[in-house]
Amino acid sequence: MKPSVLIIGAGIGGIAAAARLAKNGYAVTVVEKNEQPGGRCGQLIHEGHRFDIGPTLFLMPEVWEETFAALGERMSDHLDLRRIDPTYKVHFEDGLQITLTSNLGAMQAQLEKIEKTAFSGFLHFIAEGSRHYKISLEKFVGRNFYSLWEYFSPSNLPLLFQLKALVKHYDNVGRYFQDPRLRAAFTFQNMYLGLSPYEAPATYSLLQYTELAEGVWYPIGGMYAAIQALTRIAEKLGVRFLYSSEVTQIDLGSDRVESIRLKDGSTLQADLYIANADLPYVYKELLRDAQAKRKFDRMLYTCSTLMFYWGVDKPYPQIALHNVFLSGDYKSSFERIFKDHTLPDAPSFYVHAPVRVDPSAAPPGQETLFILVPVGHLDEERPQNWDELVQRAREAVLSRLAKEMDAADLAQHIKFEVVYTAQDWKQRFNLDKGAAFGLSHNFWQVGYFRPHNRHKRYRNLYFVGASTHPGTGLPIVLLSARLTTERIQREIGSLLPQASSSLASTLTA
Repeated sequence: MKPSVLIIGAGIGGIAAAARLAKNGYAVTVVEKNEQPGGRCGQLIHEGHRFDIGPTLFLMPEVWEETFAALGERMSDHLDLRRIDPTYKVHFEDGLQITLTSNLGAMQAQLEKIEKTAFSGFLHFIAEGSRHYKISLEKFVGRNFYSLWEYFSPSNLPLLFQLKALVKHYDNVGRYFQDPRLRAAFTFQNMYLGLSPYEAPATYSLLQYTELAEGVWYPIGGMYAAIQALTRIAEKLGVRFLYSSEVTQIDLGSDRVESIRLKDGSTLQADLYIANADLPYVYKELLRDAQAKRKFDRMLYTCSTLMFYWGVDKPYPQIALHNVFLSGDYKSSFERIFKDHTLPDAPSFYVHAPVRVDPSAAPPGQETLFILVPVGHLDEERPQNWDELVQRAREAVLSRLAKEMDAADLAQHIKFEVVYTAQDWKQRFNLDKGAAFGLSHNFWQVGYFRPHNRHKRYRNLYFVGASTHPGTGLPIVLLSARLTTERIQREIGSLLPQASSSLASTLTA
């Protein structure tokens, strides 16, 4: 008889973990609050316009390849990937534009116009990012830590210093570039993780390396095409998905989870449980753990985002696939987001125009625009006026697009607008504080110090997702799914003492 697994949440981590376990002989059911899989990597379709709700960058393709291969599939059979180069256009308030590209000649020409030694600095910066990427993936991000000793082992300790885990990213970039605009151009990527470059570890220079060396990709059909592909594979492997089925409580025994309770009052039981819902939400609301609540309330969270999904009845071909507009007062903008938990006076923002690569994202002759504006997460002590913040953000975006992208008439051509605020992230996806990227990533919230992927007391309860080890970002959550399922495989014998030795050996083979 197959051991049974219940997974709470059909985010990408829950889907990947479900498929991996089904491939290894488990009977898996995934219970999802919403009507479709994907979680933050969901999809919105309205009047022929298709939007990815959250992530729009397909990064670290080798991690995706490994996931498909572990499920007995080839990624190329499921996804039509296009490499995007140049990766971005970065716009500064003073009119400077930098086109980030893997073309070294083009980078040299741009950088040396700004700062004579900048190209040499760039090469050293990317080389450092390459080291950080390879060490992180092999020694820290891509493995489980079962004890503090493993994390601070004699072989790992020197690597933490090589990774500059205690050095701030913005300060470290100053070793390579003097011009503040270049420092901004090579640190804004921290916002992928919902972090401030003034607080993020210098380890995250690996982000710039993976973009320019490993590539930024786009799957035709949008990022949701990857969710659909993994869901189809999971279903083919026997995974059962239950949608519109909100879990309201995890029922506990002395040292094991006994069942999960749904909003309609019914209960479901299994041998093992995996929570893919936001980890602080699981501890606070589903486990109702008062001690854990106090702990999570003391932890640092990532920022939230204001999202604008615009269906536009006119094309704007001058808007590239990926565009970043940076604030002139770079440091102050992050202080407003992370310390004041609000919208900067002059916000930075990101614009995604998928029609540049994928015409199916909008009706013919029209435009689908996705705008992300970083903002502070929910603050109970200083509640924000979200209507006012949305209005200010919208005006700031339209103003800069009019001025810098020759789009003065854009507002008149927006057919419809869908807006997400921190309140929506919390309500739709149960994200604590509406923090769009989950828990933050400072030295004390990564590696062994990050919440572990198995509950300390309830030993048949595991976790997968952005707020557990190893962290946030789609490819990193895919790694989370691998690490959690590897841990289950390692521990299955003790979790199912009633199982025969032959069953345990079959599952761990």
